[in-house]
Amino acid sequence: MSAGRERAERLADEELMPLIGAKDPEAFEVFYDRHGGVAYSLAYRIVGERAAAEDVTQEAFISVWRSGARFDRTRGSVRSWMLSIVRNRAIDFLRSKAGKAPKLTFDDDAILEQRPSEELTEEEAMRRETASEVRGALGQLPGEQSKVIELAYFGGFSQSEISRMLGVPLGTVKGRMRLGLGKIRGEMAEGLA
Repeated sequence: MSAGRERAERLADEELMPLIGAKDPEAFEVFYDRHGGVAYSLAYRIVGERAAAEDVTQEAFISVWRSGARFDRTRGSVRSWMLSIVRNRAIDFLRSKAGKAPKLTFDDDAILEQRPSEELTEEEAMRRETASEVRGALGQLPGEQSKVIELAYFGGFSQSEISRMLGVPLGTVKGRMRLGLGKIRGEMAEGLA
């Protein structure tokens, strides 16, 4: 392993971005290793095809390579920024394929879950069933509790980012999340009984 790669691995994502903006290939390689899997997963959930998800992911990372210096840390985490690029590229793909993009929000997991999978394995079937149960439990929560949980788990935002986005104190976000997750656990436990 090169000294540059070792140095890049010790840096936080926010510290990698200026290096990527300066076209440092080792910093970009570390960035890809950290975020490639989650980026592909999101792309696949949206487009529903392996080859298309690979293309979307590649386009998103090319965009990061070209525009890494444009990351603005005041607008959120590097991960959120990266996933928004993937999401936008996936929507562009769907637009080009279907003529117009579906309107996707954090509430659209039900639509994404209905997409046929190329390989419906037992694991995938269990994941879909669990996701359906979680969505059902989320539907039972008060709106302010379900919103913070959706933003955290389906949107990938930190509690601090959610606090800024919703304009509520961080303690309120934490409290809503704790109460909501407690209710979801209760709902899920009742379903197993």
